[in-house]
Amino acid sequence: MSDLAARSLRSVWHPCTRMKRAQNTPPLAIARGEGPWLFDTQGRRYFDAISSWWVNLFGHADPTLNAALKDQLDTLPHVMLAGCTQESAVQVAEKLSARTGGVLGHAFYGSDGASAVEIALKMSFHAWRNQGQSEKREFVCLKNGYHGETLGALSVTDVAIFRDAYDPLLMRAHTVMSPDLRQAGPDETAEQLTQRALQALADLLQARQGQVAALIIEPLIQCAAGMAMHQASYLRGVHGLCQQWGVHLIADEIAVGCGRTGTFFAFEQATLPGQQAVWPDFITLSKGITGGYLPLSVVLVRDEIYQAFWFDDAARSFLHSHSYSGNALACRAAWAVLERFEHDDVLARNVQLSAPLSQAWHALQGDERLSHVRQQGMVWAFDVKAEIPDFSERFHQAARSRELLIRPIGQTVYLMPPYLLKPDDYAWAAEQTLATLQDVLNLETAVDRFIPRGIPDGC
Repeated sequence: MSDLAARSLRSVWHPCTRMKRAQNTPPLAIARGEGPWLFDTQGRRYFDAISSWWVNLFGHADPTLNAALKDQLDTLPHVMLAGCTQESAVQVAEKLSARTGGVLGHAFYGSDGASAVEIALKMSFHAWRNQGQSEKREFVCLKNGYHGETLGALSVTDVAIFRDAYDPLLMRAHTVMSPDLRQAGPDETAEQLTQRALQALADLLQARQGQVAALIIEPLIQCAAGMAMHQASYLRGVHGLCQQWGVHLIADEIAVGCGRTGTFFAFEQATLPGQQAVWPDFITLSKGITGGYLPLSVVLVRDEIYQAFWFDDAARSFLHSHSYSGNALACRAAWAVLERFEHDDVLARNVQLSAPLSQAWHALQGDERLSHVRQQGMVWAFDVKAEIPDFSERFHQAARSRELLIRPIGQTVYLMPPYLLKPDDYAWAAEQTLATLQDVLNLETAVDRFIPRGIPDGC
């Protein structure tokens, strides 16, 4: 164990970590980053295959983002956004609104994904109350959906490991069938499953007519559910149902926004070619919006929701706040990220450069050890059929020996790498991922050297 890791275990409470177990599998002591690589204090390198929890879009220590932050640091690191404003906050809001064709805007800034969800839930309820419909106070979420771990966000999260301990503290939300395509029966098409999920939602909204404030979904990919993917037709369906029953639609794009699904906003794919654009009532963004540099979240809303707070009465205004809302440094990083999308044709380049990884993934379709080999934009995933104790941790540890930083979700192995890779990098990542899988599946000869025996299952 490195000295830095030992000191960290004595002084730092690491997130999503069983600290007792970490004594046997200590955290990687990272000294620096460069492009897609992280380097530990011993000089070993690791390919950041999951973008450091899905935030790092353009690699570590990107020169363009570095320069933008240094310029902002010398000019204005922070000013409160209550009663003041500053250029980077305005620029980010304008650029994001423009990407929706002006349908959504009025950017409200938070600090992280969970806080953005809290803001959207509060806005939805408060907007209905300001419009004389205070009975609309219920929320609907999807089975296995994840929206954060603060109490409000956790109330619309359906991942047991995060939720169960705090269940007595949470408000009650309705949970409806997920459109996860892995659930399809032997003779059920993807569209039939999608329609079944939509019917379950329709039945609930009809039964709770006049009581539901909002539905919250992760468009196209439920990430914490094991990269559960669904069809774009589901988005069109939920949009129609929410309009029919007078329910706000919140698109949680914290993980899937900023190009992860192949379009900047995942919800863009709900619009059919030649048809009028389909947009939700709220979009929440975080993670990749600053390229992995600084914490920031944004809530975009339709003008009708913004107008619902247009009063002199303070009690009818939206008074949610925190001291670093719209922080100038974080917004400058986001501004630089949005500039990169505009000037470098990032989305088209991603398709071209990632082709080797997509081809390697497609070749796995016939592998009998795997199921549901899938891809959506810049997310690749498959499920491992064999029920291997501690599979996620075994894979994570085995991958380190192959210069990969990767963390499966349960039995799901996935890649969500930065956008700056070359074709050879993608081909190498695919090769090493599959080699790691072979190591872990070869239990008798490989796995026991990566993880100590006798460690219990869990997060």
